[in-house]
Amino acid sequence: MTEQTMPLMQNLRRSGVLFVASALVLVASSIGLSRFLETETPAVSLALNPLNVDALIGEITGELNDTSKAPDLKALATRTEGALRFDVGDARLYSLLGEIKYRQGERDQAYELFDRARKLSKTEIHALQRSIGRSVETGDLSKAVGEIDILLRRWPDRFSAIADGLPLVLSNPGGYKAVLAAITAEAPWRASLFASLVKTPQGLDTANRLLLDLTASGAPPEPRELSTVIGGYIRQKQYEPAYRLFLFSLSEQERKLGGYIFNGTFEPVFSGKPFDWQVRDQSGMDVTFATSQDVVEGEEGVTIRFLNTPVKNSALQQYIELPPGSYKISLIASARNLKLPKDLFWSIRCVDPAGEMTRFEIPEGTFNRQNLSQDFSIGPAACPMQLLRLETAAIAESWRYRYVGTLIMHKLSIERISS
Repeated sequence: MTEQTMPLMQNLRRSGVLFVASALVLVASSIGLSRFLETETPAVSLALNPLNVDALIGEITGELNDTSKAPDLKALATRTEGALRFDVGDARLYSLLGEIKYRQGERDQAYELFDRARKLSKTEIHALQRSIGRSVETGDLSKAVGEIDILLRRWPDRFSAIADGLPLVLSNPGGYKAVLAAITAEAPWRASLFASLVKTPQGLDTANRLLLDLTASGAPPEPRELSTVIGGYIRQKQYEPAYRLFLFSLSEQERKLGGYIFNGTFEPVFSGKPFDWQVRDQSGMDVTFATSQDVVEGEEGVTIRFLNTPVKNSALQQYIELPPGSYKISLIASARNLKLPKDLFWSIRCVDPAGEMTRFEIPEGTFNRQNLSQDFSIGPAACPMQLLRLETAAIAESWRYRYVGTLIMHKLSIERISS
């Protein structure tokens, strides 16, 4: 190499390095852009990077789910098999190919592919769902429940995908036993199970049975689960079973608060159950439950502080069950500077058929431990359950009607009287 040619060769080398660097930058940019577009526009993503497996899976899945036209299953299978040659360890590709084979009617080969996918990844979602369906079809319900548990521990938002098959599983003694064992072991989908079952009368019976069996286990029913089932009975208008389940669920301590009104002394213990106090969210008032140990003498009970704003609808409520007869509702209450522009009262409403049966007005002013009472009756016409509510007569939240002052209710009770 002569001295004259050396500069030329050096320039060529530099140009080559720059070209390779530019090419690498371009490839890196294409790969990065492909990754960015793989979810929204998988076809564009694949054009930028044909080896983007996530984009390929997204595009093929989209074609399989497209209800406007029949997918070309043979072509999709060829594309998926081609991708597998470059990525033999991707469980999703085996699962995707299994779905294609399943739709082509090649069920045995499809389930082999689903099993292969699950060997690579126990939680591969589609293979799991197909495996659950097969286990239910073949009657291997214990295996199905185990697979459901795996699926929902990894994919808790997929409960709706398997909910329709649960009644069939639970109707079988082996399936019921497997589900009970799973929820006794604190399966994270336990609450979803009860929420799903209470939507039908048959499901309610199963949910009630599960609660009873859990009571004798090391993982007894939680208040939220009991509330779900009690609320389900109420929505199905099965009021007697709802109330029986509530009574059954009471602890020894809670039974001391029983009566026609549960916890009529307003102890600060809330179970969330419909036959216990429900505190409604109200911006115009502050509601506080307190025992005599927590407050100064004379302020035990529930304290309602009105915040000089309009107050509409109810503050407290609970369901009660009064058989036909004559009754007296009594309240021991104190008040300070209480101003009630549109009235404040306890109402007793029939739940079904809906309608107010009586209302018990609370007076304005300032008073200390005043005894208030009113007689009322429940007629012989069918009214199996009632709703007790503290509410105002305000229809609209008008600033002309602002509630002011403090009301302390020490005790509220209902007793039956001779007619």
